[in-house]
Amino acid sequence: MTKSFKELGLTNELLRAIADQGYSKATPVQAEAIPLVLAGGDVLAGAQTGTGKTAGFTLPLLQHLQEGAPRKKKPLVRALILVPTRELAAQVQASVELYGKYLPFTSMVIFGGVNINPQINKLRRGVDIVVATPGRLLDHMQQGTINLDRVETLVLDEADRMLDMGFIRDIKRVLQVLPPRRQNLLFSATFSDDIRNLANNLLNHPAEIQVARRNKAAEDVSQVVYPVDRTRKRELLTHLITMERWSQVLVFTRTKHGANRLAKQLDSDGLYAAAIHGNKSQAARTRALADFKTGKVRILVATDIAARGIDIQQLPHVVNYELPNVSEDYVHRIGRTGRAGEKGQAVSLVCIDERKLLKDIEDLLKRNIDRHVIPGFEVDPSIRPVPPKRNLGGGGGRGGGGRPGGGGRGRSSSRGPRQAGHQGGGGGGKRRRQPTR
Repeated sequence: MTKSFKELGLTNELLRAIADQGYSKATPVQAEAIPLVLAGGDVLAGAQTGTGKTAGFTLPLLQHLQEGAPRKKKPLVRALILVPTRELAAQVQASVELYGKYLPFTSMVIFGGVNINPQINKLRRGVDIVVATPGRLLDHMQQGTINLDRVETLVLDEADRMLDMGFIRDIKRVLQVLPPRRQNLLFSATFSDDIRNLANNLLNHPAEIQVARRNKAAEDVSQVVYPVDRTRKRELLTHLITMERWSQVLVFTRTKHGANRLAKQLDSDGLYAAAIHGNKSQAARTRALADFKTGKVRILVATDIAARGIDIQQLPHVVNYELPNVSEDYVHRIGRTGRAGEKGQAVSLVCIDERKLLKDIEDLLKRNIDRHVIPGFEVDPSIRPVPPKRNLGGGGGRGGGGRPGGGGRGRSSSRGPRQAGHQGGGGGGKRRRQPTR
């Protein structure tokens, strides 16, 4: 049975902010998570993207601050939310401001790719809530510009993505400076063995929530595969967008260069497109995303940097122009559509080179995805497969390094093999990506 937010024990100030957004009923993850977080214990939550999980921890976190000790004249950092990407950090910060609009608390977002000095100045004035990517947070810790010894609540959002990106060392370094008595909330789209190990070391007798089966694609997303020759993918994509009159399309490529090239080609076809990836400046990424949301840009071509950090209401179409090398990324990509009860469509353009990748995805989903052949785009049976190259150099778009103009430059710290774009040894052969701070 669907619960209203009034039934979850939230304060009037929070209920007023929720009502301003036109919401009255909680999603399943919110209905489960909010009472558990309000109870004060640790929580391990598994939920697919688009289920409303951000409000599931943001609302009770704000209420804890409201009910806690009186706010000091100069605020101290009492809540820390760690996320893997800049886009997700901005999204979570927006939720904190949205739901905390009738409360006196201050918040800020910390990530790389922008000048660090304005962040330092704001930290000096004092903030209650910090939303951060791990790399830039470590920069502040090393410079002594942030004090985390009064943190009451720690949230690890998209924890599986942070581990996949090689942030585990950074997370451990942050944990070392936090007070031992605190509430810990861990949210993850999947519960891998690595996530279980992290939870065992971080959480104290946590309550566990899992509102979707492991690695299960969103229920409200229809999925279809269009077989096509590799040299005709762009032509087929243009055909689908034009003939189906798609007004807003998020398209995924495997590499930054491929994203730039495809966006230019679509523009030449008369379709307004922009690319977003880790080699773009933060200002360019923000501008492209804003133009896409407002409809100024019809097509956003993205690497996996956007797989979790983009939150667009009623995004109707996601296209896998190239299938991801890591099967789980397929679930995260298509989770950009079909959010919060809306319907969406995930289209994959699959050439003969990607048959193994498609089989891996279907094995993960435990189902076959429907195939449809578009007349005029039938596959040439004489073409031989060329398996996609494994992209070990951070081509998924998570470079940028966290320093203005960094362009993916590594830092002279104890990062070890992560600077090479992947981690060697073990890991079941799973690719590790260059982190975005």
